[in-house]
Amino acid sequence: MDDKQLQRGDEVTSALEKAIQESRIFITVLSENYAPSSFCLNELAYILKFIKGKGLLVLPVFHSVDPSDLRYQRGSIGEALANHEKKLSTNSMEKLETWKIALHQISNISGYHWKNGNDYEYEFIKKIVEMVLRKINRAPLYVADYPVGLESQVLKVKLLLDVGYDEVVHMVGIHGIGGVGKTTLSVAVYNSIADHFEAICFLENVREASNKHGLPHLQRNLLFETVGEKEIKFTSVKQGISIIQHRLEQKKILLVVDDVNKQEQLQAIVGRPTWFGRGSRVIITTRDKQLLACHSVKRTYEVKELNDHDALQLLRWNAFKFENVDPRYTYVLNRAVTYASGLPLALEVIGSNLLGKSTEQWISTLNQYERIPNKEIQEKLKVSYDALEEDEQNVFLDIACCFKKHDLADVEEILRAHHGHCIKHHIGVLVEKSLIKISFDGKVTLHDL
Repeated sequence: MDDKQLQRGDEVTSALEKAIQESRIFITVLSENYAPSSFCLNELAYILKFIKGKGLLVLPVFHSVDPSDLRYQRGSIGEALANHEKKLSTNSMEKLETWKIALHQISNISGYHWKNGNDYEYEFIKKIVEMVLRKINRAPLYVADYPVGLESQVLKVKLLLDVGYDEVVHMVGIHGIGGVGKTTLSVAVYNSIADHFEAICFLENVREASNKHGLPHLQRNLLFETVGEKEIKFTSVKQGISIIQHRLEQKKILLVVDDVNKQEQLQAIVGRPTWFGRGSRVIITTRDKQLLACHSVKRTYEVKELNDHDALQLLRWNAFKFENVDPRYTYVLNRAVTYASGLPLALEVIGSNLLGKSTEQWISTLNQYERIPNKEIQEKLKVSYDALEEDEQNVFLDIACCFKKHDLADVEEILRAHHGHCIKHHIGVLVEKSLIKISFDGKVTLHDL
């Protein structure tokens, strides 16, 4: 917004730069009846450069101008640029190229297009106002009480999503072991980029919801959240697929499909990128990275356990509700961090269960956990084990009980005596489902819990 305190000129001032960075939505009106000034073109180029990885939504409004004219600098826009070229010195030709690139970029972002004769201008403006109101009044989803170590991971996933590049539809997979924070990360990313999309939908606990209510229920939820229709009726998954494709192929949507464990869930809900409008983004969270490969999701991010510093910080916040803690608790805190091995779920459960307890109670509880694991943590982690075939469960138990940190080649040779040549397949499945890992030096490892 240009107010009296922002002096106009050829360059983007520091005050205007600050105003842009504190904004959420940038509406740029491109009109056949308006020849853009050098100031406007500088501002446009700056903003398009600034939005990379940021939370700013760029909304182009094409008023009696064809986006393709902008893309190729034809018509009145082309004439305006030609006039600028005459005024610019030889040393300023680079600036002209920057403006041309900015106009090309803005023409590739989906926005609102008004043509004379289509509808009344006031109705067109009303649509834009309503859209902006929906976005600024949107309540973010709950992320976490203490989002320790989350910010850097959010930035990495946002780079994979490449929000702002509207020529393509990207699907990004987030995978890792149970309780490591995949859902928390996906919610944080979802909140930070939601304003960039026409419609948004977060389908939580897909594994559980599909088991309880069936896939058509999830398909109806997706359609309700994105197109707003409550009474969409269909009787089969195939019918649902057809309706999703028809209703969403022109919409720029953000969709999170959380905790997927079967290929049929992805086929019913996200299908192919062509189901959604240009610029759409789909985030899939799963414990099974092979599901992502089978669905041709090439952009993936593995959520790792917290390092000791972040783990200790998260535990302190959950157990004491502040960061500075009585030094008498140093020993038990470090012992709990070692026990949790960087798993946020375990750190949160332990911290909450020991809130306000003495050091003696901490020691007693940790002794108990080492004998008999906490049920709340174990139930969450056991989901992956329960989904395995019987032979794979046996191989996992053999490795967990006897062969942790052994060489992979030795483990395969020993277990081949019982499982035959299928052993390579079984170990491959355990790796894909995030139950075991093969270290860089060829050793079989798994999380302590």
